[in-house]
Amino acid sequence: MFVIRNYVTTGGTVACALAIGYLMQYGTPALPFGAQDLELVVAEASTIPGLEGIVLTSSNPARKTSEDPVATQRTVKASKSTSTDHRDCSLGARAHAVPGAAARLIVNAPCHGNERIEVHHSGLTVTQQTDANGVLDLTIPALSEYAIFLISLENQKGTVATTHIPDIGQYSRIALQWQGETDLQIHALEFGASYGDSGHVSAASDAQGTGSVVHLAQPAFSDSRNVEVYSFPVGQSQKSGSIELTVEAEVTAENCGRDLNVQSLELRADRELRSRDLALSFPDCSRTGEFLVLNNLFQNLTIAAN
Repeated sequence: MFVIRNYVTTGGTVACALAIGYLMQYGTPALPFGAQDLELVVAEASTIPGLEGIVLTSSNPARKTSEDPVATQRTVKASKSTSTDHRDCSLGARAHAVPGAAARLIVNAPCHGNERIEVHHSGLTVTQQTDANGVLDLTIPALSEYAIFLISLENQKGTVATTHIPDIGQYSRIALQWQGETDLQIHALEFGASYGDSGHVSAASDAQGTGSVVHLAQPAFSDSRNVEVYSFPVGQSQKSGSIELTVEAEVTAENCGRDLNVQSLELRADRELRSRDLALSFPDCSRTGEFLVLNNLFQNLTIAAN
């Protein structure tokens, strides 16, 4: 059952246009990654805090079999962990394409169980946590055909995984990222759907639609970097029309009366990845428990039937 809540509708709380630009460094290369491409990744990774010792891990382009591609690995800079029991503490990762223009990323950090880990991809950064064995198994929507994933640990060790996403051209994708305990929610109303109807899509919604929303966050850390991504399979659509996109956020004791910096990334029909920095101003603490509705962060998606 869809429950109606108190909302604070805002048009002027979004201070947009702090920065609008193309992420040219994440454009689609003409050929799969080679050694020179990965060397460039290492150079760029040096600008990201927490990436000092980089291990390059390249995955073969996605195949039509169900087998995982064989990963090749070469060390750029040795960075061994100290361990009292002399375990192999090598950090490694590999990625392979999965259906839905996504990548399954598996990180092995055997000496870093239950530790914070951050994944960087095409401008997105998401905080996760390894399990007790130091393993992270994460599926993330891709934002580029030849996808690069930079993985960093708190001890300034890092690694890189790459893979080919062959069906990226079949999807339009809207991503939102922010840092902290605020919970932002993307809501998509597909082809005239209303809240609670079929076609109302969100990460928490029971209603079914053509698209989907993925929520990536780690509540164990109060300063975690969080991501929500809405994906629509434009290459499979049998309908024409528009998709209305809104963002909701509950006003809490942690965010009331404050500004929240967020960033959007959009991959639309022209296949250019665009980013935009935004500042959201939350109402004062007397509005705690109400919901902020932001209906002007994104332009509607326009879909043409195939």
